[in-house]
Amino acid sequence: MRVAYVVGTTTGGTGRHVRMLAAGLVRRGHRVVAAGPREVGEQFGFSAAGVRFVEVPVSDRPHPVNDARAVLAVRRVVRGADVVHAHGLRAGALAALAMPRRAEAASASLGAPEGARVPLLVVTLHNALTAGGFVGAVYGVLERIVARRADRVLVVSPDLGERMSALGARDVRPAVVPAPPLREPRRTPGEVRAELGAGDRPLVLTVARLAQQKGLETLLDAAAGPWQGPPPLFAIAGEGPLRGELRRRIDAERLPVVLLGNRDDVPDLLAAATVAVWASRWEGLPLSVSETLKAGTPVIATAVGGVPGLVGDAGILVPYGDPAALRSAVQDLVSDPGEAARWAAAAARRGEELPGEDDAVRSALAAYSRS
Repeated sequence: MRVAYVVGTTTGGTGRHVRMLAAGLVRRGHRVVAAGPREVGEQFGFSAAGVRFVEVPVSDRPHPVNDARAVLAVRRVVRGADVVHAHGLRAGALAALAMPRRAEAASASLGAPEGARVPLLVVTLHNALTAGGFVGAVYGVLERIVARRADRVLVVSPDLGERMSALGARDVRPAVVPAPPLREPRRTPGEVRAELGAGDRPLVLTVARLAQQKGLETLLDAAAGPWQGPPPLFAIAGEGPLRGELRRRIDAERLPVVLLGNRDDVPDLLAAATVAVWASRWEGLPLSVSETLKAGTPVIATAVGGVPGLVGDAGILVPYGDPAALRSAVQDLVSDPGEAARWAAAAARRGEELPGEDDAVRSALAAYSRS
């Protein structure tokens, strides 16, 4: 089978997922090409996995001229493919525009040899739109393009599936997006806590991009207290456009929060944390939550998107935008070591149940079938 992947700008989970799928197909003897921004190819090492990578400048924001060029470039890359699998709404819409409409494809393929038929278009949606205004309107158009032109739409949460079905998508299926195997910690929890200056206080960890979707303003509201006993130390690992704004508020209000920046020692941080917390507006199947479950670290998260299905009954779920509920959940857990140990054991059990890379590749291959 000849499979072409199309991916837009990404620095995290989407890029790792596409690389994992592509490498898995290569190992199974399929021919794979991937198209996307040059920096994506370099960061995720597609070439090292035996995947031919073609640079296509898929920007993270709509731009008529650049998008037209990207559509033409994608059209060249996917020519001759059996399946085109685009990841993300922007990449999905560009891939859809690069391919003939269904009616045109059916007419053109009559009497054509088997290898000349139009590729199957599969689009995986990894995120929901949480912005409004002009950007929201543009992305609404892209959603309709994907819903009406993709042969199959894979989604990371039930709400995304319901939205795409309502927009006309004919075949909507759940995506399987596993976290990579978690390496063993290289440092002791004591060493990590000493580095962070946690002392004897509970350590509350968040692993997230510093962006609007992650609800970090609610996290800071929760961190502000009041607390029974010494306030926990909140540590946020990640970078993003809101760093300056968060830093100013943390300093102005003297909040018990440290910004760690991007880290390559997340397993060490998870092993040292009392609990890991997400205050997100929306999440699909966040790899950071999967990694936390695999590490056996207690989870507190907002009940949004795909999080309830991912966590199951192995974590504490709270409403989005409710700092009091978030703070109460953290307070209950950090005040009771026995309770923390029970949630840690539940997280570890759930982590063992989560799908792995082979499950994801098999699921993708099932989606690529024309039957």
